[in-house]
Amino acid sequence: MRFGMSGAYLPDDMNDLDAATLRRARAEGFSGIFTRFRANDPHTTPRAQAERVRSLLADENMRLFQVTGYWQNLITSDETARAESVRTLQAALRLAGWLGARGIDTGPGSMSAEGVWFPHPDNWTAAARRQLVTSLKECASAAQDAGVLLCVEGHQLVTLASAAITAEILDEVDSAWVKSDYDSANWIALHEIFDTGAAVERHFNTLGQHISSCHAKDIWVENKLAVHLQDGTPGRGRMDFRTLFRRMEALNPDYPAIVEGAPSEDMPEVGRLFHQIAAELGIRVLDAHESPGV
Repeated sequence: MRFGMSGAYLPDDMNDLDAATLRRARAEGFSGIFTRFRANDPHTTPRAQAERVRSLLADENMRLFQVTGYWQNLITSDETARAESVRTLQAALRLAGWLGARGIDTGPGSMSAEGVWFPHPDNWTAAARRQLVTSLKECASAAQDAGVLLCVEGHQLVTLASAAITAEILDEVDSAWVKSDYDSANWIALHEIFDTGAAVERHFNTLGQHISSCHAKDIWVENKLAVHLQDGTPGRGRMDFRTLFRRMEALNPDYPAIVEGAPSEDMPEVGRLFHQIAAELGIRVLDAHESPGV
């Protein structure tokens, strides 16, 4: 198994990524990172800037597990807007290839004007699913050309509202380059919050080989009279990371589990927790360029 981290102290601009940041992540127990680089437009960022990051990562014995897909709307019925979203995702894949990233992470987008992960009734329609399939098919060749996995992330609030829906859509896209980036918390419902291990088992049984990476994030229910499920730092809630790691390792020990939801000050504690769980399960934690077969 490989452990990565995201967010926290990672910069928004790739030009600000330096050796000290990568050494900090490595010292906390992570062999790779997931960067969003919001400040770097995929249409205009020069290749030389990306290749500097690629060289830096190699020098520091770190991997770039994921970069962002820039969170565009892939489900809109406005064909002009959808075409532009596809063009952005294709540019993100090209940039990710220059960076040497294993994959990109993107959601399907949302019809909500408030945000790409927010609910809207049109997110769950058959039309939205058709548009998402079309968009992903149009990006599959760009992923292959870049040598970068196009990993889609689901959530109850968007079109990929369940493991079953995600599996159906990926089956229809039918590309080895379009995969699921499984998030441990995003599909947990209230009735599952006290047995997240069983939910994780069901998700893996449903998605199977579609999964190529996971975001390791915790979740808990808050003591409020309106239902509120809060995600955050691993180790603070109800997520069964033992089941998650066991299933990821069985799927492929080369795949990364990437911490999400933890601020900078929590990252050392999370690193220790993940290594402790892996040791308890007899899972070998791989260095950046260590082969699972060694």
